Amino acid sequence: MHNRIKDQLGRTTVLPSWPFRIISLVPSETELLVDLGLEEYLVGITKFCVHPGHLKKTKTIVGGTKKVSFDKIAELKPNIILCNKEENSKEIVEALEKKYAVHVSEVNNIKNALHLIKQYGTLFNCAEKSEILVSKIEGKQKSFKTFIEHKPKKRVLYFIWKKPWMLAGKDTFIDYLLQLNGFINMSPENPRYPTIDNDFLNNTKVDLALLSSEPFPFKEQHINDIENTGLEGKGLLVDGEYFSWYGSRLLLAFEYFKSLH
Repeated sequence: MHNRIKDQLGRTTVLPSWPFRIISLVPSETELLVDLGLEEYLVGITKFCVHPGHLKKTKTIVGGTKKVSFDKIAELKPNIILCNKEENSKEIVEALEKKYAVHVSEVNNIKNALHLIKQYGTLFNCAEKSEILVSKIEGKQKSFKTFIEHKPKKRVLYFIWKKPWMLAGKDTFIDYLLQLNGFINMSPENPRYPTIDNDFLNNTKVDLALLSSEPFPFKEQHINDIENTGLEGKGLLVDGEYFSWYGSRLLLAFEYFKSLH
């Protein structure tokens, strides 16, 4: 059984044979692979895999995160495909695992994120690099914890979409990082990504309305749109990659979070 590993959903995945032929359907995992020194083994990515920037010119784009070309995937002859429970649909995963080894991640907190990095160390025979990366991220997190300790708590809403307004709700990786920042997420309890109306905004008191750069690309002009809804609180643009990418981007995230305070 040494050639098998349980993914983060507890599914058994066969370890890929060398040379690796990896398709990543998750942008933050694509960036992580490159930072673990695996770029040459990456054969397919999504159109949303924007870091590092040159990849879209050197790798085959097999679609998005919700819709992929099964023909393009077949042509690339992958020996492992990397997916995520939230980013990719169950239908895509089920279709792919009939033909390929598929590893699915599920990341709702930093512990899961670090576990995933270690799993990639095992999957792709780069355990030493993955351990060094984990150790660096843990150091950054520890330093941030000291920094944030005596900062006042702030009530926030974290906006991810416009028309209709949508929020990052509870039990999400974004919510976890908001809590790390000493932010109290005033989103409704359910669902995980609630759609809200102006009535909700009029009746919710917050200190900050955080407007994410992704998936909706909020810009300066949208701060007025939010403040004009009657929501109490100041609008602030935030870089969504630091709140939702859970791979090696975490190395930079904590310095970014300090800048928000």
